Amino acid sequence: MSECCGCGKVVDVAALQAKQRRVLTWVLAINLATFAMMAFAAWRSHSSSLLSGSLDNLGDALTYAISLAVVGASMQAKAKVAFFKGLLILGAAVAVGVQIAWRLANPAVPLFEGMGIAAALNLAANGACLWLLMPYRSGDVNMASAWECSRNDIAEGCAVLLAAALVGLFGAGWPDLLVAAALLVMFLRSSARVLRAAWRELQAQRVAQTGSAR
Repeated sequence: MSECCGCGKVVDVAALQAKQRRVLTWVLAINLATFAMMAFAAWRSHSSSLLSGSLDNLGDALTYAISLAVVGASMQAKAKVAFFKGLLILGAAVAVGVQIAWRLANPAVPLFEGMGIAAALNLAANGACLWLLMPYRSGDVNMASAWECSRNDIAEGCAVLLAAALVGLFGAGWPDLLVAAALLVMFLRSSARVLRAAWRELQAQRVAQTGSAR
């Protein structure tokens, strides 16, 4: 009986890991596609918020690729990867800050039509990713941090869509910069959350290893 239960547990874990890999593969492909689309749209539209979104999608694609690589790994390995994800989000924040500074020195009014179309497509793609990751939002630190990135993408998509509407309404570039600055704050907060969670998990694993060694 115990052997059967043990076999069932192994099968369940293997099935869960297979599902996680499929989900991460899908969201990785979606984010790579949206990164390319957003980067092109940002270049054509001269939009800082679109560029911020494209950098976020690239960072998320790297995050999902790393998450995919450690499905089935130890909790310590997953915590280390989650910590690295936090650093990636922080890197995206720095890139957004540099872009804002450059745009302030070189002001331009973005093309709101291009912004709006790209932002709408990006929001739809982000919604699909969030839906795929929703069942894993309270899972291990690896999948939970992936869901955190996807949730950020929804806020980012809504913000860029709002920026496009405001640029069209006022015929000025300040809404684009304002949204980019808001995304910068969001990235910094998200990075702090992921880094804290990963650090707590690393400390817990270290304590567990110390206790087992005794």
